[in-house]
Amino acid sequence: MIAVVVSRADYASEHIGEQLHSKAEWMENEDDSRPDADGGGTYYQREGFELREFESLHLDIENVAEAFSNPEMLVFASRHSGDTGPLLTAHFTGNFGPAEYGGADGKLAETSPNAQKKLLDSFDEHAPESYEVGMECTHHGPSEVRVPSMFVELGSGDEQWNDSDAARAVAQAILDLHGVEPTRERQLVGFGGGHYVPRFERIVRETDWAVGHIASDWNLEELGSPDESQARETIRQAFERSGAEYAVCEGEYPELESVVADLGYRLVSETWVREVSGVSLSLAEKLETELSSVESGLRFGEVAGSMGTAADTDDTDDTDDADDPNDADDPNEFEIVPLPDDLLDSATGIDREETRDAVAKHAIAFETEQGGTRVSGRAAVRGPDDYDAIIDALAALLDRKYDEVERTPDEIVVRETGFDPEKARKLGVSEGPKFGKLSAGTAVTVAERTIPPEAVRTERTHRFSI
Repeated sequence: MIAVVVSRADYASEHIGEQLHSKAEWMENEDDSRPDADGGGTYYQREGFELREFESLHLDIENVAEAFSNPEMLVFASRHSGDTGPLLTAHFTGNFGPAEYGGADGKLAETSPNAQKKLLDSFDEHAPESYEVGMECTHHGPSEVRVPSMFVELGSGDEQWNDSDAARAVAQAILDLHGVEPTRERQLVGFGGGHYVPRFERIVRETDWAVGHIASDWNLEELGSPDESQARETIRQAFERSGAEYAVCEGEYPELESVVADLGYRLVSETWVREVSGVSLSLAEKLETELSSVESGLRFGEVAGSMGTAADTDDTDDTDDADDPNDADDPNEFEIVPLPDDLLDSATGIDREETRDAVAKHAIAFETEQGGTRVSGRAAVRGPDDYDAIIDALAALLDRKYDEVERTPDEIVVRETGFDPEKARKLGVSEGPKFGKLSAGTAVTVAERTIPPEAVRTERTHRFSI
């Protein structure tokens, strides 16, 4: 059940509450065990939701989940204030530093990253045309809610708070959370950046990760030295209450990085987050250990998405695939093979992107250089068939340049017939325009003698060891 908190001290909150009532049928109930100002009196229920009204502003209400009937998640329907124009936004609560706006110093509430991920999609779908959609860092109370929660906000001034279409969009986005789990397996913490968090919003929108607490640059300034005991405890809370083992940091914070590592968590890059999306984390860890790291150029191929540990896969089909040389008892098993440098160089010279795609299609992972754009080094494959498929795909690229491409068990042999400058010189052709014509396949005349292009061509053979 999702608890919805409406504040009578917040007109935008009341407006969202009105739209919630208009968009769905609610059953009216009475609770005489609590004061009306604290969520008692008349309250409302419908399938999956319970809505209660409070007299105080949201940020001043601690342990608010106690007013509800066993909620699994809680949503604060709220206004957003700022100079940001029409905006629908969401964030988690608590304080990395002093509690200037509700909550407690250095205390953080439990987050609902998966629900926020869903909320952004709903905002995109329902927001009026003039409204932006975004996320914010953690920046005010309450610090203790008792269940995963988030602020769902309509902003950013009187005009928007009175906008029925926008309030209706927020109400619908809240209703869209029905049946959505508050958390997911892949969640991370964010450090650094501004109050509004485009980097972390990209991660939420474009990967299979969700983001919990985010400490902006100004949050980190208020946090103080990460080595101080209170700061360390707040950093630990950020991970614990985000259900996260990983963090992405925007900017340089060496002291923070040291404390995060000391607490047993891992700082990763946005590139790492993108690369491991859809890939078993246990497989990614094994490949980074045995092959190379994402930061040094490791990239994952299409095959990686279908692999994982026994716990990562629901594949219980006991079909007989014993004859498949790529099969293995361990779903994370692979072998590391060197990719032929000369063959890669030649294929890359023909089409860099297609060379990368050819390797990515058949490899579990592969090494790269030049920012991940150029394949170079080794690859991890399930077995000989996948390695052969890579070689065949690279050989197919050579067809574009060479007249004949032949594969043997040990090498790729290519042949081409091309202009031979030495033959041209022996026939009296000087370097210059006539060289160019012959090279392009046009006959030339030298000393009243016609020299056809066939007379100055030579067949060349190149061998690429595999």
